[in-house]
Amino acid sequence: MTANLSETLTLLLIEDDDGDAFLVEELLKQAVAPPKIFRARSLEEAKAKLTSDIQCVLVDLTLPDATRLEALEEVLALAPDTAVLVLTGLRDVHVGVSAVQSGAQDYLVKQDVDARLLARSIRYAMERKRADLAHVRLVQAELTAKENTRLEGALLPGPLLRTSGIQHVTRYLPGSGGTLAGDFFDTVQMPDGSVHVVVGDVCGHGPDEAALGVALRIAWRALVLAGQEGDTLLRTLDTLLRAERKAPEIFTTLCMATISPDLSHARMRVVGHPPPLLVRDGVVTVVPGTPSGPPLGIFLDARWTEIDVPLGEEWTMMLYTDGLIEAAAGEREELGVDGLVDLVREHGRIDLDRLISHVGTLSDDLAVVLLGRRRT
Repeated sequence: MTANLSETLTLLLIEDDDGDAFLVEELLKQAVAPPKIFRARSLEEAKAKLTSDIQCVLVDLTLPDATRLEALEEVLALAPDTAVLVLTGLRDVHVGVSAVQSGAQDYLVKQDVDARLLARSIRYAMERKRADLAHVRLVQAELTAKENTRLEGALLPGPLLRTSGIQHVTRYLPGSGGTLAGDFFDTVQMPDGSVHVVVGDVCGHGPDEAALGVALRIAWRALVLAGQEGDTLLRTLDTLLRAERKAPEIFTTLCMATISPDLSHARMRVVGHPPPLLVRDGVVTVVPGTPSGPPLGIFLDARWTEIDVPLGEEWTMMLYTDGLIEAAAGEREELGVDGLVDLVREHGRIDLDRLISHVGTLSDDLAVVLLGRRRT
């Protein structure tokens, strides 16, 4: 009966016995679309032929340079995403069972093979491998989601605000990879009524950068509550960054501001970071004098100029990471600061949800803090 292989496949047969190899090849010729078969007589020879084009490997467990499960382990290590079908002799059935337990998708006893069984076993092995890989991806996605949830709690905390006279809105969106990076923000109000806010971005992506962002965010809050500010606070963060980073090229940009107790004035340091946007009395501007100094983690003797920003009685200020201005928007390949200003002017005010809806796929994480004071 014709074997049930309806599409042309590419297989690798690892078999040192010419008679057994001939049998397998003859049986597969009976398929509707006979597969393309590469043969290797040893594990060493198989290494050169085991390319990404191979969709299924048929491997004998008794080879000149590997025996029993050793051969299987080598094949699985060389091709972790490829289906593997083990060939055994009558006296090695128990080894076939062990092979499946060790990672093979199925096993066949050579003496019992016919065309239908061989074709069905190859198809079964490939489908089972697809299911296994899908399950692994699902588990990884679930673990990533859980890890992101834990990290979000540390990276993106609730503000420590006591006054109702200030508007405070935050947004965070992960980049296209879906994994949190090192973007962070925080807001703290001191007993004298002053409001401290920070938005930061650790360069790079991944759990190490996210963990470093958590460390810097927590350190910033602790230092602010302890009364540190200005260059003293930044130098302490710089020391922490150098001690905790995994590689010397990792740096961090941030913008931090201290708003006066009467909410009419701000003192700001922009540390190699995108400039904040300010809407004051209906006029949209970029905070002048930015950046006020280099990122953390680059120069040991860095200094940062304090920027004085009069706010007035009615204002809105937006601090953000570069994920916002590096995103595409409309016909723009990259929004940029000028494009961001244009969007805000079109809207007449900073509406975060509307603003974010205008950007396309994010290549980087996006973190935004919006602070505002309305005329009473």
